[in-house]
Amino acid sequence: MRPLNEMSVIQIEVTNGCHLQCANCTRFVGHHRKPFYMDLAMVERALDSLEGFPGHIGLMGGEPALHPQFPEICELYRKKIPQKERRELWTAGYKWEEYKELIRETFLEKYIAYNDHSDPDEGTHQPLLIAVEEVIDDRDLMWKVIDNCWIQQRWSASITPKGAFFCEVAAAQDHLFDGPGGWPIEKGWWKKTPSDFRDQVRRYCCRCSAALPMAVPNNHEPYDFISPGNAKRLEGSRSPKFLQSRYRIADMEAIRRYASTLDGIPGPVRGSFLSHPEWTPWNYRRQVWNAPGEGYLTAQEVRSLQTGVLSREEAIRLRDSRMQAGTPEGR
Repeated sequence: MRPLNEMSVIQIEVTNGCHLQCANCTRFVGHHRKPFYMDLAMVERALDSLEGFPGHIGLMGGEPALHPQFPEICELYRKKIPQKERRELWTAGYKWEEYKELIRETFLEKYIAYNDHSDPDEGTHQPLLIAVEEVIDDRDLMWKVIDNCWIQQRWSASITPKGAFFCEVAAAQDHLFDGPGGWPIEKGWWKKTPSDFRDQVRRYCCRCSAALPMAVPNNHEPYDFISPGNAKRLEGSRSPKFLQSRYRIADMEAIRRYASTLDGIPGPVRGSFLSHPEWTPWNYRRQVWNAPGEGYLTAQEVRSLQTGVLSREEAIRLRDSRMQAGTPEGR
């Protein structure tokens, strides 16, 4: 694993609410009984805590534009981070028409990651609710695999209302399973090294599957793939998505077969393994979008597809008809 000060960006997650419900969401949207909304004082404290951090500072959710004080948050980013090129935004396009000028004032276009999931064939998500400890029996190998996790190697540390975390998925898991929270949000927390965050690694990583090679499904399904142990945890947490039976117990034997030749030796690119060169879950869509243009479904249609109201066949027919008519996103 890498020290936090080597990360290219650290996220401030102002909400874990979202207007979409992607399958296998990295923030476990649909499983939370009630989303959080970070208050402005905490947003300011989070920004102050990153004083001296050499990388970029991200604004993320869930869907950050869903936050009722999104304009005020953008103002804080402009005030606390004078260099526009150090600010980044991840959005699924909520209220884009209303906020696009504010967003462009706050963020450079190249640092807006716009992912509205509006193409039913675009986008995959590694199922993070399959616990690696339920797949790999050899614990030495399991920790070796975790140490090469592509999310920790490629993505970011995170701040939520419950504190600071070495990994954004660990932060989301802490909320999902009512964990003890992260480190205090204070200046310099981002200087922690792998030896400093071993406690968080042991608490969260063995219940995650980010580092485990497996087949990676499309994110437009109405259900998540989960392992039996995490199913019990979701039931105990009264996850709405679980209680609605919007999950599938993963084929654990198939996953074990896929990972049977895994020896934990890192591959030539960050987070990869020599034994599984075809497994590249960080390539979860064909290109990065900085504004609308990915596909031809409205946000309501995407959500209907992701919750099972709209079938995949219907969604593809809608997309194809609009492609022919040249009317992106139903307009």
